[in-house]
Amino acid sequence: MWIGLRVCSVTTAAIVCKGRFMIRWVLVIFFAVIVFSSLLPWLEKLGIGRLPGDLRFKLFGRVFSLPFASTILLSAVIFLIARFI
Repeated sequence: MWIGLRVCSVTTAAIVCKGRFMIRWVLVIFFAVIVFSSLLPWLEKLGIGRLPGDLRFKLFGRVFSLPFASTILLSAVIFLIARFI
């Protein structure tokens, strides 16, 4: 069974291999969220996070942001860069 670039057998080793692969992706996503949230004040100066389709609301004195349109825009830009590299 192929998982990523590693070959795992169809025994209990496959479960261990699959679990390691999933943990790596969880760590990558967690790291990306931390980097994005730390860069958010700088990106807001460029207009990312303030596009139409981005939601921002205040609840219990704290500002929450759901940047739907900015996420789609950044995903498209990253996709195009990755495709032409």
